[in-house]
Amino acid sequence: MTERMIEVQGLTKFYGDFPAVSGVSFSVNKGETVGLLGTNGSGKTTTMRVLTGYMPPTSGTVRVAGHDIAADSLEARRHIGYLPESVPLYADMTVAESLRFFGRVHAMDGASLALALDRALGAFGLGDYRDTLVGKLSKGYRQRLGLAQAVLHEPEVLVLDEPTVSIDPVQVVDARNLIRRLGEEHTVLLSTHQLGEASSLCERVVILHEGAVVAEGHPDAIAEQLHGARRISVEARAPAEQTAAALGAVPGVSFVGPSVLVEEGVYAFDVTAPLRSDVREPIVEALHAAGIALRGLGRSSVDLEDVFLQLTTGGQEEADA
Repeated sequence: MTERMIEVQGLTKFYGDFPAVSGVSFSVNKGETVGLLGTNGSGKTTTMRVLTGYMPPTSGTVRVAGHDIAADSLEARRHIGYLPESVPLYADMTVAESLRFFGRVHAMDGASLALALDRALGAFGLGDYRDTLVGKLSKGYRQRLGLAQAVLHEPEVLVLDEPTVSIDPVQVVDARNLIRRLGEEHTVLLSTHQLGEASSLCERVVILHEGAVVAEGHPDAIAEQLHGARRISVEARAPAEQTAAALGAVPGVSFVGPSVLVEEGVYAFDVTAPLRSDVREPIVEALHAAGIALRGLGRSSVDLEDVFLQLTTGGQEEADA
């Protein structure tokens, strides 16, 4: 049975009379990297603050590694590494002093803290900056230090709030590579409004709008549900016209997109079929019967930005009008 490391059920948080989050429910399984998406004001940061014990919920429950964040807050927080959007760093401490301070906050000391500190410095490329004042670090290296602090006590769950905000494009690439590595050893919940980031880092996404969950799942699956159709990518070695004709004759295929030249003699197509129709085996059989060499067959990638806009701006209703 899959172990759930984060469980959010019916989470509601009011600020005065304003419901910042209303009835939010989702879960993250052990070893997953899940993206929490939404525009400014969608409830992402509030959800993360409640999840990490920074503030209590108005109603609903949040459990981390099986511990209720309200009823058993200290134990739940022992399992969490948190990187807030604004990383709390002390400019007049050195990198090593900063890590040592946060290690003691997590009740680490002695040989275990020294070992964890050295490990973090090495893992995040901070070894040469051990004695550098935090105030002299670039934004990218401050972000590295923030990630190092979040994992210093070896938590099972990492909660990262906008981890690549306000750093330059080269540093963004470095930060994303670090997050991918962390996802191999931790369960990660990642808040972002950058759709490309979610697509490249996350196995699933939870999309919030006005404090409520409007979609959850793999971006491709969400898109298919929105459009009521399944998109399949096909790559074959044959003249484009011959392949297009063979694909168009497959029962259940409703549309064959234009060909894209992959290499000499090889073309790729996007094929659309009804959502509940699995046309992959008929496509294989049809191309084989036509003497066409099939090079690849799989789910076609989707534009997450298009999905996001439809869910958060009413684009789907406009399209259907």
